[in-house]
Amino acid sequence: MKIKLLLLIPFLLMMTSSSDETYFWGQNGHRVTGKIAEKHLTRKTKKCIDKILKGQSLAFVSTYADEIKSDRKYRDYNVWHYVNMDLDQTYEQAEKNPQGDLVQGIEKCIAVLKDDNSADEDKVFHLKMLVHLVGDLHQPMHIGRKEDKGGNDVQVQWFGNGSNLHRVWDTNMIADWNMSYIELAENADDLSKKQIEFIEEGSVVDWVNEVHEVTKEVYKSVKVGENLRYNYSYDHFGTVRTQLQKGGIRLAKVLNDIYD
Repeated sequence: MKIKLLLLIPFLLMMTSSSDETYFWGQNGHRVTGKIAEKHLTRKTKKCIDKILKGQSLAFVSTYADEIKSDRKYRDYNVWHYVNMDLDQTYEQAEKNPQGDLVQGIEKCIAVLKDDNSADEDKVFHLKMLVHLVGDLHQPMHIGRKEDKGGNDVQVQWFGNGSNLHRVWDTNMIADWNMSYIELAENADDLSKKQIEFIEEGSVVDWVNEVHEVTKEVYKSVKVGENLRYNYSYDHFGTVRTQLQKGGIRLAKVLNDIYD
């Protein structure tokens, strides 16, 4: 009996991990976005954020929205992490989830933070959520198809181990690059002021529609059951790095618009 139980434990852990990993960048990805954002904040914005977060960095709080998933009282916020869209649709055309979505979550966070009457604890909560959600927006599989849960049901292998398309883009490629979030942030592309301003242009909905174009390419990049290895990372890790950097720049833009 003990032997059967021991054999069952790895399977249960795998199932739990698969469920917990639905709809989020891995921890390092979010921290990279938070760290990059800090480089683009104005002095006034930094001061306001430091006051709200009591000295905690954007990188540190960037994973908060995933950490609270283990608490049932925050379950209603799970829908804020993604948008389901058919590949031939824009956000404006897609059927909206009545319970909320990534765009609505970001808009709610911004509204709370702009409201001078918001309670301090609400500002802390929604600032932490905002940092995370803008990161999620730039992970292409957060704007994926409903029928496969943003690639979570697209089963593939990563170097011979079971994975899925969502996890490959969330975690596998970043983890296998074997750099800390600080190293990844410090090695982001050197962009001109004009390039940064171009990335900052547009609304949250515009950014969703832009990332959705990347989503289409990600779906085309694999076959179900395919064993993804070095070539896949070589071909696509540059896109991961670009999305992390855009997420950081745009997070700073949103925060500067709120506080500056």
